[in-house]
Amino acid sequence: MKKKIVEMITSSKHQQISYADYISTALYDTECGYYMKAREKVGRQGDFITTSNIGNIYGQLVARWYYNQVSNGVAPANVCEMGAGTGRFAHAFLEEWKLLTNDPITYYVLETSPFHQELLQKGIGDEEIKIIDSLNKLKGFRGMMFSNELYDALPVHVIEKKNSTLYEVMITVENDDFKEVLVPLTNNRVRSYVTEFMRDLGEHKRVEVPVAMVDFIREVSSVIDSGIILSVDYGYTDSEWEEPARSQGSLRGYLRHQMITNLLANPGEMDITSHVQWDPFIKIGEKYDLTLEQFMRQDEFFLEIGILDLLKDHYDPNPFSEQSKRNRAIRSLITPGGMSSHFQVVIQSKNVSNKFSI
Repeated sequence: MKKKIVEMITSSKHQQISYADYISTALYDTECGYYMKAREKVGRQGDFITTSNIGNIYGQLVARWYYNQVSNGVAPANVCEMGAGTGRFAHAFLEEWKLLTNDPITYYVLETSPFHQELLQKGIGDEEIKIIDSLNKLKGFRGMMFSNELYDALPVHVIEKKNSTLYEVMITVENDDFKEVLVPLTNNRVRSYVTEFMRDLGEHKRVEVPVAMVDFIREVSSVIDSGIILSVDYGYTDSEWEEPARSQGSLRGYLRHQMITNLLANPGEMDITSHVQWDPFIKIGEKYDLTLEQFMRQDEFFLEIGILDLLKDHYDPNPFSEQSKRNRAIRSLITPGGMSSHFQVVIQSKNVSNKFSI
């Protein structure tokens, strides 16, 4: 991977590439990108953990919630999960759906990683899911489009303000090592995003510019004819971004559950992530006809859609039983200060005629 990125840099016009190009290659290169490699990435044996992999509760809850939306005529029984990873959420969702109704559901999975495609086919099977590698194959989609920790993994540009001038942080190579270099900002799309969505940046403040997020939201809107967009991720509002602790942005890596600050080391071997900018996310959605319905923390969302009912209905006094383990997983998702409190849920709609309610 390092050799490939070095070649990208040395063959470029100014012998430097943007962070967006670096991240895109390190994560998504078809031959040696992190997400494309045939190895575990999520869970104890991987590099990070997500709430969708804490038991089957997440998928079961969302299945129940969406079943109510379908029953109320808000959207039809079609789902597209964008970036399914191991498939644990999809499996839990579909198993719960079978318990709720005999009515069929069509479940698409947008997944570009051959490794994860294979996991999905082995774990769930082609008869229950339809794997696609491009959203363009869903033109005219009606139903729910769901993502969990998708936007945080999209490539971002990085800018910094110095002496009242905006610079883009570029990457070059020196003595066979990658090195950052500041160049005056010339990328028009980056500059347009800064002008439209970012407040005045302080001196020496560094921040990510998610141009790829804009493109993905636009693509989602272009393929969905009507329905619900449920996006779960971690991020900050504008006011949170202004806090001193965010002055150097949020870009970081994860390797074997350890946070890595030097993203230029070991490209292709670790996850690279940044926090979602929620206020621009919502405004961009509105620009592309996606109406904001709800914005809340994930633990609040779980409580709203009935996680306590699962806890109440399945009590078991035996602390070593599978049900007790499941109940502990439920509690871990709603404990104050727990994992779910660090995630946010955005629910948007498009061309929904019946009254939407959470």
